[in-house]
Parts: sequence; structure tokens; C-alpha cells
Amino acid sequence: MRDTGTVDRRPFSSRPRSARTEDNVETVNGLVSSQEDKPQTHRTVREISRETGIHLSSVFRIICKELRLKCFKRRRAQELTDANGAARMKSAKLLLQNFSQSVTDFVFFKDKKMLSVASSDNRQMTGHS
Repeated sequence: MRDTGTVDRRPFSSRPRSARTEDNVETVNGLVSSQEDKPQTHRTVREISRETGIHLSSVFRIICKELRLKCFKRRRAQELTDANGAARMKSAKLLLQNFSQSVTDFVFFKDKKMLSVASSDNRQMTGHS
């Protein structure tokens, strides 16, 4: 700052990029976006790394910083049947009966946990051991 009067970096003052080059970014982008015409055929970061020879962390950095995409891990999901949906709807309606009409506009249900009308015994939240 004293020499130049600015806090900006000088040109070529940092280490040059060796993995996040334009060619590598284009290669990874081609492999990431190749699934658009064929659903369910996407590659993992590890598969892209093996195929291109680019280090795993560099592939991850290219995807996140250069392409501005997010990496998600594949997970198996449970498929809900019509009976599951009906049971959840019934439980949700029973739970809503416990609240006044003015509050029910702010109640949301998510598919993360089972709905229960019975009160839970969570000793961790109450401070009892």
C-alpha cells in the first residue's frame, strides 16, 4: 500500500492457477451438464475427477466457484404410497385441532418426521436428566 497507494494486488503477485484453467473448467462443465438431455445419468465429483485426472478438491472448486453450482450427494428416497399420504393428512388435521384458528395460518408440516398427536417427552429440551 505504501508503494502503490492502493490495497489491490499487484499483477502476477500470487501463485498461478494450475488446476482451475479455462480448459479444465470447460471439461468439467461438459461433464456436469451432459446429463441435461439424459436424466438420471449424472456423474459424481469423484467420477469426474477419475475421468479427467483433475484432483478431487480441484473439481469441487471448479464446480462451486467457477460454474457456481452446488454439489449434492445422491440419496435413496422412500416413495410414499397413497395410504401413507392419507395417514399423514389425517394426523395433520388432528394436530391442527389443537391450535386456535388465528394460529393455524402459520403452521407448516414437513415430511421430515412422523406426525404425532401425543406430546413428546424430550428431556433434553426441558433441562431434566
